[in-house]
Amino acid sequence: MSDPKPLSMLEHGTSGVIEARTGKAITLQKSQSLKLTNTHGKQVIDFFAFALDADLKPLSNTTLDFLSMQHTRSGNMRSIPRAGGDKLFSNRRKAMFTFEKDTSPGVHDTLVPACDAERYRQLGISGHHASCAENLHIALQEAGYPFPTDLTPEPFNLWMNVPVREGGALAFVEPVSQEGDYVVVRAEENCLVVCSACPQDVTPVNGYGQKPADCRFEIL
Repeated sequence: MSDPKPLSMLEHGTSGVIEARTGKAITLQKSQSLKLTNTHGKQVIDFFAFALDADLKPLSNTTLDFLSMQHTRSGNMRSIPRAGGDKLFSNRRKAMFTFEKDTSPGVHDTLVPACDAERYRQLGISGHHASCAENLHIALQEAGYPFPTDLTPEPFNLWMNVPVREGGALAFVEPVSQEGDYVVVRAEENCLVVCSACPQDVTPVNGYGQKPADCRFEIL
């Protein structure tokens, strides 16, 4: 197998759009910060991240090092990380990010897996439907990051509102975020981030209007 190529680096000040229903791969160097803006207010972003080496190259196929919600919950000893200093941890218990800022009420989700083809079949959709799992693997392939196609890590679901009801029941309700709310995370190591503007249009994950929307990113 050929040696993987370094991924393209984005400069400070680079910004762009994460189009509705699609994914976007963003390379971050250690100490760079990423600002994600909920342009229209109710859009969920599935946030994934994967470690890069010192030369911004993907790790080997046998070294899986990615953002992990179960390790993030354990590392912070709370179900949802808080801005102002909480860390986002990898499956190797390394701090990948510091959660620096959040202008929303801080309601996010770390419990629910990325939507995928089977999820939409269960919801009664026939035929193809875009999903965060599909968006992730398309973005990884386009970026040249080797990762098992049958493995989708659990994402940090920004602005997703999944309240825990009496008896431990979960619910999917409209995000409490508002137009222009944003979060900022700082990379603690070189990494490839993939953001998926969730295509969910069957449940109110993206608002009661059930209409996925664009979001924005900026490298700080």
